[in-house]
This record gives sequence, C-alpha cells and structure tokens, in this order.
Amino acid sequence: MTDTEREESIADEPGSLQDGPQSVARKRRRRFLTAGICLVAVLVLGGAAVLWLSAKASTIKTELWSSTQLVPKLKESILQNRPADATAVADELRDHTASAREAASDPLWSLASAMPWLGANFSATTEIARSADDVATLSVAPLVKVYDSLNWDKLVPSGNGTDLNPIQKAAPAVASAANVVRSSAERLNAIDAGSLLPQIAGPLTQARQQLSSVVDELDTASDAAGLAPAMLGSDKPRHYLLLVQNNAEARATGGIPGALVVLTADKGKLSLSTESSATELGAFNPAVSVDAEQERIYSSRMGTFMQDVNFTPDFPTSAVTALTMWEQKKGEKLDGVVSIDPVALGYILDATGPVTLQDPQVQALNSGKLPTQLSGKNVVKTLLSDVYAQIKDPKQQDVYFAAVAREIFGAFTSGKGNAKSLLAGVGKGVEEHRVLLWSSDTAEQTTLAKYTLSGSISGPSVPAAQFGAYFNDGTGAKMDYYVNRTVQLIQQCTAPGGYGIVKVRITSTNTAPTDAATSLPAYVTGGGSYGVPAGTAQSNVIAYGPSQAYVETATQDGKNVPFGAQRHDERPVGTLSVRLAPGQSSTVEFTFGKIVQNSQPEVVVTPTIQSVDRVILPTQSESCGPDR
Repeated sequence: MTDTEREESIADEPGSLQDGPQSVARKRRRRFLTAGICLVAVLVLGGAAVLWLSAKASTIKTELWSSTQLVPKLKESILQNRPADATAVADELRDHTASAREAASDPLWSLASAMPWLGANFSATTEIARSADDVATLSVAPLVKVYDSLNWDKLVPSGNGTDLNPIQKAAPAVASAANVVRSSAERLNAIDAGSLLPQIAGPLTQARQQLSSVVDELDTASDAAGLAPAMLGSDKPRHYLLLVQNNAEARATGGIPGALVVLTADKGKLSLSTESSATELGAFNPAVSVDAEQERIYSSRMGTFMQDVNFTPDFPTSAVTALTMWEQKKGEKLDGVVSIDPVALGYILDATGPVTLQDPQVQALNSGKLPTQLSGKNVVKTLLSDVYAQIKDPKQQDVYFAAVAREIFGAFTSGKGNAKSLLAGVGKGVEEHRVLLWSSDTAEQTTLAKYTLSGSISGPSVPAAQFGAYFNDGTGAKMDYYVNRTVQLIQQCTAPGGYGIVKVRITSTNTAPTDAATSLPAYVTGGGSYGVPAGTAQSNVIAYGPSQAYVETATQDGKNVPFGAQRHDERPVGTLSVRLAPGQSSTVEFTFGKIVQNSQPEVVVTPTIQSVDRVILPTQSESCGPDR
C-alpha cells in the first residue's frame, strides 16, 4: 500500500486523528446512502420477485382454466364420433397444460416452494399443474389416438362377429393411461390441504374429485380391454352356460334359472347351441356339494335343484354349482356362466327394435293368443305372466322361453340397433344386477370380482357399508310377478361406544286380484300344493349387513318377531318369512348394530320386474329411541 493509500484509509476510519466534524458527518451520510441503496435494491428485487411470481401464478391459473374449458368439447367430439376434432382438442388441451407446468417449474417458483408456510401453496400448485400435464400428455392424448383407430360400431356383436384386433392393440394404451391418472391422483391425495390458502385448496379439491372419477372409469376400461378378447374367444372358443332367470318366481339374484342355453364365443362371433331347462335336469342325488356356511342359511336344495342354485345372493357360488350340475348331467365342461333376466332382455329390445317369433313350434304353442312380436314394452308381461295362462305344460313353457331368448339374442348379435343404445342397455342391466358373469379362469374371475357384474356379496366390488335385501319365493309358484316391494335404509344416531345403527326397511304388497285363487292359473298360484293358500304370496326375506355388524332385532308391522341369524363371509344375515293375501301389505325391519363404517350406506336388492328406482328408496335418518 502506498503512503497516499494508507493516508486515505486512515482518514476513512471514524475517530482518526485526521477526522474533523465535517469529515465525520460526510462519512456517515455516505454510509447511510449506501445502506439506503442496498435496502432499495432489496425492495426492488423483492417486488420484482413478487411481480414475477404473480405473473407465473396468473399464467398457471389462466392455462389450467383454459384446459378445463376444453374438456366438455373433447367429450362432445368423442360422443359425436368426430375423431379428428377430438385429436385437435386434445392437442390444444396439451398446449395449455404444458404452459402451466412450465410456469410452475420456474426456478424462482421452486425457490418460493421452500419458504415456510406459504411454500406449501407453491408446492401444491406445482403438483396440480404437473398432474394436469401428465394426464393431458400421457393419458388423454394416447386415448384419443386409440379412439381414432377404433370403429365403435364394430365393437358390438354382429352377424360377422366382433373385430377383436383393435381392442387388443388398444389395451396397452388404455392400461398405461389408467396408471398415469392413478399416479397423479395419488400425488394430489398426498397433499395436506389443511395448510393451504383457500385459493389453492379449492382447485386442489376439485382436481382430486375429477381424477378420482376418471381413475375408476379408466380402470374399468383397462380391465375390459384386457378381458374382452380372450373371453370372446380370440385365442380359442369359449363356451358359457346362459341362465335366463325368471323373476316371477323370485330367487336372491333375480329368479329361478328356467331356460338354459350354451353360449359360444369364437373370435368375437357369438352363437347359441344346446338348449335345456332346470326342469329337464331334474333333482341331483346326492346333492352337489355347496359351501357349508351358505347351506345352513339356504338349505341343501341349493345343490339339489338347478332352480335353487341362486337361493344365495352370491352369484359366484350359484355359477359354480350350476356348472357342476350341467357337467354331471350333460357331460360338458364349460368356461363360465352368464345370467340375464327378461327386464334386461327388454333393455336390449329397446335398442334393437321388436323381434318376431318365427319358429313354427312356438307359433303353434301360443295358438295366436300370445304376441308374435316382442318389444321392450311387452316382453316382461308376456314372459312372466301371459305365457302361463296360454301354455299350461311347464316343459312347453321352457320351449317358449328358450325360443324367445334365441330370437332376442339373434337380434343382439345381428348388429340391429346402434352401438351406443345397445351398450347403454346392457350397461343398465349390469348396473341393476340383472346381467351377471362368472369365469372359470381364476385370473379373469379375480378381475371380474372387482365389479358389480360379478354379483359377489363380498370382496373388492362390495363397499364397506353395503346392505342387502334379497327375496326367495316360498310359494313354489309364480306369484312374485304380483308382489311389489320397496327397500329403504334408516340411519339412526350413534349408539354408546361410537357405533352406528341402521335399519333395513322392506315393504311388500301382494297386488294380485282378490279372486286370484280362481282367476289365476294353478301353475301361477301353486294351487295350495306347498301349504300356501292359492292366491297368497309367501316370500323368504333376507337382509345382509356390513362385516363386523350384527342383527339386533327384526320387526314385522311394528312388532318384534323371531328371525334367523347367520353369517355369510363375515357379513350378518337376518331371515324371516312373509305371507301376503291378495291386496295385503307388510313391512319388515331388520335393525343392524355396531356399524363402524364411516362411508354412506347403500343397499343392493334382488332385481324384480319393477324399476330399481321404484324399489330402492332414499336413505332416511331417525332419532334413536329412549333406550339408546
């Protein structure tokens, strides 16, 4: 350091010998100015950062909002079968989500995410933008591409069969899309929304709900794409036992399996072959072995008569028993069981249009007194009521049922009706438990068990708070055609110990004419052969509760009555018998205690000839009694 530099340095030190009053003041002003400049710089930079973050937040909000506005347009393009439009909308959607993700990936935004308290809001926003872009890029875009390659009208059965190749090619893309959406949903669900600002928590909740619904739909589509080709005979022909359930004589899954037909699927083409009936198979002695737990509830008749295999509401059990019976009597090993009822056949006819019964044998049977043309409006009444007045011989009735099933099936497989209506009709039948499916392939059945289509009473398809109301005919005839029912869940206040209480309320009314004993055929009334007066309807009423619960009491028309109490796959089961003269009504209530599930209770009911929305009433709430 030179002498001059040393002198200037000493002069700058406060309190030095060279300091005079003016020099000290000048130095203080200089330092104050320096500090002020630094402060202003910090404020300017901080303000710039805030403005920058605000700009990024605005970009994210605008781009995500724009992407949500495109979703309805995308759905419309798909529903209207406009693949080119769908592709263009998907590309536009992806542009918006990519911009939002880029804004949320800004270094300053990432730095802000590390701040205490407010940082969580930046992190959550980043995750929302990232998930939206993942869904748009890795899920929506591939699905639209797959959709563009499919001819949906050719996916439903036709005279030439179903082209399975596009489904097989689409399966990996659908599975990948489902996985992407599921992963995104899991990331969003892991965010602690309680610490977020309302402006962030609201969109997060909305994103969670949207992804949750899409996850279920895509999982279903993925499973369907994976199962359908093989089950429709892509590799080898598949043979299924088709059960046509007769709701006029109630069984827990719908009605007695009267008509039996072998359904073959070969490379997407469906055909019917061997026709038989439960009556033709006769009694099994010794009885087919069934689950001991269910036999205690429903008796050994489940394994003795094909008509009784579905005393149990668990369709997999019924299917296994039915296939065993078929193999023993027919010597034919089949690959699975499909069940359908006349109401679901009506849904198919709504889509295909009426069918004409052209079989000369059938025309001779009805003597011109039954309609030769069946539609969705008259098929249920014809099959479940009118046929008994015109065709007295049960064996000939079975012939008629099989012919009707064959004609309707022919319309379904011929390609009549549009794809959308057909799929909607079958879907409605599945939703109402009127269409059921079981596969002997273990892997396939494991997948089917996740869905309503399986008809299971336990396992992944059964919600934690599911109740059940099922009916088995006790008249030995066809009087259930005249029995109208309603089922309602009644939630009561929480009992001591924190457990809930739920009642299953079942009201049944015999709508048969007063003179039913003489005006209806004996085959319909039973003629008193089974100890039930002609015209009277007797039903065995079964109520299921959730696992861990138990049946506390049962009442009939407000009075306590004895009831059977059992368990089926850890679920409590209450049973009692109800007898109704023509015009008589009765209300049964089963009270289930120790309901520990927090989810909303729901109920599954035996499908009858009534619309499901007329049978299952909205859940009500009641206060507990004084003993609670």
